[in-house]
Amino acid sequence: MGKGGQDYGKSESLDDKREPVGEYHPAWSKDVRECQEKHQVNKDYGLTGDDVRKRRQIHGFNELEKHEGPTVLRLILDQFNDTLVRILLVAAVVSFVLAWYDGDEGGEMEITAFVEPLVIFLILIVNAIVGVWQENNAEKALEALKEIQSEHASVIREGRKISHLPARELVPGDIVELRVGDKIPADMRVLSLISSTLRVEQGSLTGESEAVSKTTKAVAEDVDIQGKKCMVFAGTTVVNGNCVCLVTQTGMSTEIGKVHSQIQEASQNEDDTPLKKKLNEFGELLTAIIGVICALVWLINVKYFLSWEFVDGWPRNFKFSFEKCTYYFEIAVALAVAAIPEGLPAVITTCLALGTRKMAAKNALVRKLPSVETLGCTTVICSDKTGTLTTNQMAVAKLVAMGSEANKVRSFEVQGTTYNPSDGKIENWTDGELDPNLVMIAKIAAICNDADVEKSGHDKSEHCVANGMPTEAALKVLVEKMGLPRELGSSTSSSYDGVLRCSYEWNKIEQRIATLEFDRDRKSMGVIVSSITGKKLLLVKGAVENLLERSSYVQLLDGSVTELNQSSREVILKSLNEMSTRALRVLGFAYTDKLPETFATYDGSEDHPAHELLMNPANYSSIESKLIFVGLAGLRDPPRKEVPQAIEDCRTAGIRVMVITGDNKDTAEAICREIGLNQGTQEIVRLLKDSGEVVAMTGDGVNDAPALKLADIGIAMGIAGTEVAKEASDMVLADDNFSSIVAAVGEGRSIYNNMKAFIRYMISSNIGEVASIFLTAALGIPEGLIPVQLLWVNLVTDGPPATALGFNPPDKDIMKKPPRRSDDSLISPWILFRYLVIGSYVGLATVGIFIIWYTHSSFLGINLIGDGHSLVTYTQLANWGQCHTWQNFTVSPFTAGTLEFKFDNPCDYFHEGKVKAMTLSLSVLVAIEMFNSLNALSEDGSLVSMPPWVNPWLLLAMSVSFGLHFLILYVPFLARVFGIVPLSLNEWLLVLAVALPVILIDEILKFVGRCTSGIRTSNARRSSKHKAE
Repeated sequence: MGKGGQDYGKSESLDDKREPVGEYHPAWSKDVRECQEKHQVNKDYGLTGDDVRKRRQIHGFNELEKHEGPTVLRLILDQFNDTLVRILLVAAVVSFVLAWYDGDEGGEMEITAFVEPLVIFLILIVNAIVGVWQENNAEKALEALKEIQSEHASVIREGRKISHLPARELVPGDIVELRVGDKIPADMRVLSLISSTLRVEQGSLTGESEAVSKTTKAVAEDVDIQGKKCMVFAGTTVVNGNCVCLVTQTGMSTEIGKVHSQIQEASQNEDDTPLKKKLNEFGELLTAIIGVICALVWLINVKYFLSWEFVDGWPRNFKFSFEKCTYYFEIAVALAVAAIPEGLPAVITTCLALGTRKMAAKNALVRKLPSVETLGCTTVICSDKTGTLTTNQMAVAKLVAMGSEANKVRSFEVQGTTYNPSDGKIENWTDGELDPNLVMIAKIAAICNDADVEKSGHDKSEHCVANGMPTEAALKVLVEKMGLPRELGSSTSSSYDGVLRCSYEWNKIEQRIATLEFDRDRKSMGVIVSSITGKKLLLVKGAVENLLERSSYVQLLDGSVTELNQSSREVILKSLNEMSTRALRVLGFAYTDKLPETFATYDGSEDHPAHELLMNPANYSSIESKLIFVGLAGLRDPPRKEVPQAIEDCRTAGIRVMVITGDNKDTAEAICREIGLNQGTQEIVRLLKDSGEVVAMTGDGVNDAPALKLADIGIAMGIAGTEVAKEASDMVLADDNFSSIVAAVGEGRSIYNNMKAFIRYMISSNIGEVASIFLTAALGIPEGLIPVQLLWVNLVTDGPPATALGFNPPDKDIMKKPPRRSDDSLISPWILFRYLVIGSYVGLATVGIFIIWYTHSSFLGINLIGDGHSLVTYTQLANWGQCHTWQNFTVSPFTAGTLEFKFDNPCDYFHEGKVKAMTLSLSVLVAIEMFNSLNALSEDGSLVSMPPWVNPWLLLAMSVSFGLHFLILYVPFLARVFGIVPLSLNEWLLVLAVALPVILIDEILKFVGRCTSGIRTSNARRSSKHKAE
């Protein structure tokens, strides 16, 4: 029931009274008349079309600014904001300049000269495309979750009600009518209540878990947002009552808009993730190392392009060869290309992108790729209770009915955690056997109730959602679990196809004709119903203590009514206390069939004398008197079934879980006891970060957004989360489920381990290439590997195995190990030593096979001179630059496949003639790196315990890489581009004989690593402790 509106006449013109933009007007501290005067409007007529146009010019549309974020160009440029990528970019530019210079001088074939820089540019572009594609995909996934803002509003303009005006068209001064279930479209001042009470769920903005009662009365100007009882805010929801409101703020001027702006500003300054910091540090170190080695190689060979004579003790007669200077500069560039893991940025991006797809399958949508890795080192998860640890769906957990005597009660445990009536049942319950006391409880729960439950989704799946107050929806679900009496069940209507069949039947039997709305004074709600027998009943539900104060009788099991004495009162209060200690929200049920005589003929008509009584809420307490108490129910927001196990998994993984909640202390502690947690505090996130922890924080409301930005990983709720919370987050949970976070942490750890595997593989391979070129320069032998070959190996040949290592299955004990520290080194001293040992062998093998071909007729019993090539001494090979001074030096022609190499000038044997030796060096490099990828399956685990077939993708990738290598060997055009020739069977046997020992070497190193792991771990802990101190 409630009060009608008052007629204020038509709207005044705004021509001379337009309010300045941004003028401060605290509507909550002004009375209704002042607010209407301020906005030159009256609530019954609303604004005119001219008013709306003028105000829209001033205030714009009622919508939050769409922060488009960086443009595609900006996203592409961001992909180059990486030290390794920048080094590679410089190498590409230098290579391009040298290729251009060589072309002008009539040097290399044009196609060969430009392959290297063009391929480097290509991989940089591909890397950028993958990164941009993933970030756009994440944002598109979020778009599907954006359904929290109100889309329509019921507005009064020019005296007419517009029921479905798009909410974005609202302007300050608009008059809006709100009803139960409406999403509030703007910040508004409550002008009048159509119902006696108005309650709004504004937890998404303020963090309050209880709905807030609203009033038309002004409050003090300096109150906080919770104290503005006469204001309703955009993005919140009406859960009880109807009202008329005046729009005061729209768009970015609303409270939710202000927080939206703050979050956008905060997002401009984000710290790099632990992995990005480590990779940048590694890139800077690599830059310095490359610079030193390149300079050293150039200096070692300076004698070949710069010479002088000493005259009178001073250097004179300088001779400089620009051609040889550029040749050795190209060797230095080749060294840079060898040192840089060109494929690493792309492989890391690909691995993270694959990780996001795996997480998406587990309901975790990652918005920022590096967040995948950060999850892996999470040490603390701070979770809000509502909706993450719990279902965010109220459910009845216990039903207490009266017994056969006044001092006895019956208790029924109720199963189920959702709004689906088929989820769980009432324990020890016999269907159809409802005694009169249970029938009355079912009637009250079904009829004294404004909520509804329906199946969601277009396919009407089993997922049910509530419309209205969650507690009332839970009561209706209880009614469905109780069922109907057997005599009534046989006559039910078959036309109803909704979820609440039993509630539908009870409402047919007892016709509701009036409502006594809930208020905080009497803490109850009542409905007057007209039974099919013509009798009037008042059904009441509310706080148990308040109902007992107004009850004089109690209904027993058989339906008889007896006086409510002290004994029966104590039994009821004892049941109340027991449920309260379980953090259940308890509601009592009562009724009376002895209403005042005035109601005997009342049919809901506004002309009836009884209607006058109902118009004044002050009469409700007296009407709800001399009640008959029938029972009580305990409700809760239950923990998700899978959460206790997820919490236990976190404990085993060394991750602490803390609850940060706006609920009352008892409720939070009870939930935490049930799932096995201790309660946290509001400042816990900041304190944990200050102590060096890596913190993941969950949240759904606007009030959670600052904490989401503060945490290392902000996790927003996809279903219940506000848009502001999602924009502040790094990851969004599509199912709002805590266990999805735990699964994502496990996936993050696995991804980090896999990234370490392919980083270990790629870096050790690159160290080998550097060692090869350095040895070549130091020994003075002809160049064995040219830049385009190194680029091919780093990019194409190494790429598939490195990517496949990202598919390594997670270790079985991955969630049984403590989290790594965020400052743990990506490459430990022991791992670096292993890199150097393996890299040194790669260098020796590639240079060694080059020397063997020139100097040996056979090796390990393998004949090498079947192609007819000439042998030279090592001294001749090391001084090949002096070939033109050698007397009687001749060489024989040799074959490679169908090709025959002849030399008019014997010295060309060390230029064009080195093509076979180069091919052997390249093939050994490829073979060693393929076998080395098997070593990378596990950091310390032997291939005996983790055989190659645990990752079939790696075996496939190795086959692809070998196939690609065969392609460039045996396709003549590609062989010319890469400067190589086909190999014979004996030569392949030599390649395998030189390459296979890399597995044995690393197996020995792994064995030493396993034996010394305890010592190294102890040293690392002492080092970490020292840093912390």
